[in-house]
Amino acid sequence: MTSAPMSGRKAQAARNDELILQAARAVFTADPGAPIAAVAEKAGVGISALYRRYPSKEALLQKLCGDGLKLYIEVAERALADDGDPWEAFAGYMRGIVDADTNSLTIKLAGTFTPTEELGRDAVRASELATEVHRRAVAAGVLRPDVTVADIALLFEQMASIKLGGEERTSQLRHRYLALVMDSLRIPPVHRDLPGPAPVDEELSVRWYPS
Repeated sequence: MTSAPMSGRKAQAARNDELILQAARAVFTADPGAPIAAVAEKAGVGISALYRRYPSKEALLQKLCGDGLKLYIEVAERALADDGDPWEAFAGYMRGIVDADTNSLTIKLAGTFTPTEELGRDAVRASELATEVHRRAVAAGVLRPDVTVADIALLFEQMASIKLGGEERTSQLRHRYLALVMDSLRIPPVHRDLPGPAPVDEELSVRWYPS
């Protein structure tokens, strides 16, 4: 069975909601103190339309982080469902979390709003899954046993801190350095060609000049 198409009004509301969430992520990861009006402006929707969906900045931040946690859970569950090569399952988890970019929200938004009970439950679930992904990799003898779950969490934050050029270049560089890190996590260590071109001096220096 297929779901019935949404009415014009509902479809527009869904589009507006997606625009609002995309804009909110961009605005608040750049500046957690930005007003909610900045989100409406970036999304190209009226402030009244935004408030109909999210009555406060706090509600919008809760939604952003809730979606991020659900995505994290989805990636971790997919890794645990992989009964193939243990290292590839762990590597898929690492790449999936970096692609999901949930840690950009952690870096910028932690402590800026009050978590809901649902967020608390999802956070516990995400932590349990991360622990199990780690345990399986160590038990299989493919991950260094001296690397902890907390180590992995901070590695994700390090990857999320890499921002250079546009979205495509940022993703390319994050995966380059993720590959470098993962080679040192693996047992036995491996040394492969790194993906993507290395950054050049011009890319680094341009950050000092206004765009």
